[in-house]
Amino acid sequence: MSRIKPLAILGAVLFAIILLIPTFLVLPFTHEKHAREVSKTDAALGSVTVENGQVEEPAIEVAVYRTKTKKIAKIPLEEYVKGVVASEMPAEFEIEALKAQALTARTYIVKQLLEGEPVGAPKGAVVTDTVIHQVYKSPEELKAAWGAANYDWKMARINEAVEATRGQIITYNNEPITASFFSTSNGYTENSEDYWKNSFPYLRSVESPWDQASPKFINKVTIPISEFEKKLGVKVTSDKIGEIVARTEGNRVAKVKINDKTFDGREIREKLNLYSSDFTWKKQGDYVVITTKGYGHGVGMSQYGANGMAAEGKTVKEIIAHYYQGTEISSIEPFLNDVIVAQK
Repeated sequence: MSRIKPLAILGAVLFAIILLIPTFLVLPFTHEKHAREVSKTDAALGSVTVENGQVEEPAIEVAVYRTKTKKIAKIPLEEYVKGVVASEMPAEFEIEALKAQALTARTYIVKQLLEGEPVGAPKGAVVTDTVIHQVYKSPEELKAAWGAANYDWKMARINEAVEATRGQIITYNNEPITASFFSTSNGYTENSEDYWKNSFPYLRSVESPWDQASPKFINKVTIPISEFEKKLGVKVTSDKIGEIVARTEGNRVAKVKINDKTFDGREIREKLNLYSSDFTWKKQGDYVVITTKGYGHGVGMSQYGANGMAAEGKTVKEIIAHYYQGTEISSIEPFLNDVIVAQK
């Protein structure tokens, strides 16, 4: 019995080694293949450190026209997304809301890159760094705006949100969406065709009750009658200033008639520089007092609404599904080659 036992043990060890040798031979190559695949995708999104310690050059850069310097800066895609999220949404917002903003920012710029015909940007640029496209600030500008004491913790939150959504965009029927967003709703978002000309099936009017917590939910402005008349090309002849004849599904002004002239709500908002196209007004002496509800065009994702949803425990996926009807959160990978070709 004592001689058989060592022989049995030796046999078992040899059998195990025979089984494991193929695994040890294949494992390094499998790992190497996976590392190459990951680095290829990550490198397309921005500079990454791969296993050999070298830094891959970014394949996708965003040509941004910097309005202060009047120069075009080429910024790696994910660094651009971080700068947009930090500029467009308060860093104090809930992480799930910041993730939603990261998805909209990345989707917006990917769509711009794919279309290849920038509107409102100088030759050689894809976008500007203003509200015409998306507001973008560099790390140096953010540090100046936030102060050195706040920069680290605020940027840490932005980085967390952007990294959590890295390589993801919002799609509808397997195509990147027009990812419009705005600050504060009047309680509802707007159908796209009620503010712009184009109708998008995913930009539908939905309820957004969380916006009442926004400091921009209600706003009042007082305009001299003479200025009101000049900007609209009308005459105020009585205490009653025109008549709102139609409202949109999102409860904003669709049509308003002043004497013999008819305006849509967007016209009034832009001519008088109002927060929203959901407005009421009244004459007080030599002034017109205008009350608005909400802030922004109202189409797409409400930022304060997203933050309210996140505060109630809703995830980024639920936020996106609510404000962009019928969409999906998808990988950017199927679009990478087209984006790389389009930016050259």
